[in-house]
Amino acid sequence: MPCPRCLSGARKDANWHVFSVLGVNLLLDVKTGGLHELDAVAYDVADAYQGHGSREEVVRRLAAIHGEEAVGEAYDEIDEMVFSGRLSSPFAPDEPYEPSGEVLVKALCLHVAHDCNLRCRYCFGKTGNFGMTRELMPERVARAAIDFLLARSGKRRNLNVDFFGGEPLLNFGVVKSTVEYGRARAERLGKHIDFTLTTNAVLLDDNVARFLTENDMLVVLSLDGRKETHDRMRVAPGGCGSYDVVAPHVRRFVESRAPGSYFVRGTYTRANLDFASDVMHLADIGCESISVEPVVGGRDASYGIRASDLDAIGREYERLAALFLERHAQGRGFSFYHFNVDLEGGPCLARRLAGCGAGVDYLAVAPDGNVYPCHQFVGQPEFLMGDVFDGEMDEALVERFRGAHVYTKRGCAECWARFICSGGCHANAYFSSGDILIPEPVACAIQKKRIECALAVQALLRDTRDAAS
Repeated sequence: MPCPRCLSGARKDANWHVFSVLGVNLLLDVKTGGLHELDAVAYDVADAYQGHGSREEVVRRLAAIHGEEAVGEAYDEIDEMVFSGRLSSPFAPDEPYEPSGEVLVKALCLHVAHDCNLRCRYCFGKTGNFGMTRELMPERVARAAIDFLLARSGKRRNLNVDFFGGEPLLNFGVVKSTVEYGRARAERLGKHIDFTLTTNAVLLDDNVARFLTENDMLVVLSLDGRKETHDRMRVAPGGCGSYDVVAPHVRRFVESRAPGSYFVRGTYTRANLDFASDVMHLADIGCESISVEPVVGGRDASYGIRASDLDAIGREYERLAALFLERHAQGRGFSFYHFNVDLEGGPCLARRLAGCGAGVDYLAVAPDGNVYPCHQFVGQPEFLMGDVFDGEMDEALVERFRGAHVYTKRGCAECWARFICSGGCHANAYFSSGDILIPEPVACAIQKKRIECALAVQALLRDTRDAAS
């Protein structure tokens, strides 16, 4: 067997990530997803080992801190784990990767409404119309989109359609008829469509809720947290806040649904860098499946996240992780989307390398039937891919997105987070740099901190389970 130290191609930290969060020292084996807890000696030795330090060099450097014998034992144990294959070599390059040659569509985002009953100040959709005409998707376009999905999905059986906007409940009639049409058409072809709806919850009355539940639809509800946080950005056309309308609707809806059948999604800005308190507020009002995201776009605006905010954001994610664990220990746990890292049964290799599939197997449809790579590219002329009526796609654009993965995006191939982050959001990259292959650096930093906290949370939850068994 070749010496792992003779294998070249990876820089320090590309295959192992050695870090400490919430008082626990961890080593993430990037290639296998293995997560190892380390004592203080092993923590320092592992960091030195992946830095190409020889045994003699590492012992000499760390003996004064931990003692020569302890350092030597830790080094030998790590070395044996690498040689036996229980730990990947920190120096081995990744296997070559080529995207699959077959391009099949499995998910559509239907912009059934390019209008909205709110005027959220951070809205990337330009208050709902995406810089286009305020309009609702006609039923004939929605049906053509379903036909397009079924025709281009090949042998894929399980498909997904997300109703989006704007505010899709402004076009609730088309939502209902499309679900009925899609289910019937899919069944005849031996396929199944799961439907999702993203809503600001203003129109989420009992009739709408009943329909969503009866049709087993995943629902994403927008609520930013505390009243003052929500009302600062999520306002009605007249400028007043929407919390007092939305929050009761959200509370009533989640009381009737199982966790996992919905997500309450908040957005944080520079104005609420204490966003852990907003997550706790959502948990306090009964939300058990929660996600919060940093503001997308608008970094030149007063609310936009900046590089100077990263230290505060890092501390806040650690505070959130501690509060999350405290709630679980009290038997009042909830699910936080970004702490749900599955290192053993996560996405397939292609999804780990290429991310969401935008522009390839995931597409967005505007109210007029035009097709774009994802919901954030809608209305951008450069990214018009075709339409749902003739079904022809701009193959050059498909190839452009198919070729966007962790080995082509700047800096991703050498990043320890590459198989979890999957190269980040194409739209974030494009709107910050003008190139889908140049990730947005602030978004990258936030993503890596979230992953560290998620890994620490999973390790500590595992310790708790082991102690109880």
